[in-house]
Amino acid sequence: MNKLAARIRELAHGFGVTVFLIEHDMDLVMSLCDPVIVMSEGRVLTQGNPAAVRADPRVIEAYLGGQYAVA
Repeated sequence: MNKLAARIRELAHGFGVTVFLIEHDMDLVMSLCDPVIVMSEGRVLTQGNPAAVRADPRVIEAYLGGQYAVA
């Protein structure tokens, strides 16, 4: 996964390419993407920068569990 993340960063930052990433590995998504769009059951649940998405109670409930809860 590290090679994939490095390649995505290279494309996005080094070449100015927009990358559309569909992934369930939330650690990977949060480290690579801005903005983040979270979908649930075929609908947009929320969108924004990683910090805002990480703090959204709907995202925490649906995908992230307690490990990302903001105190």
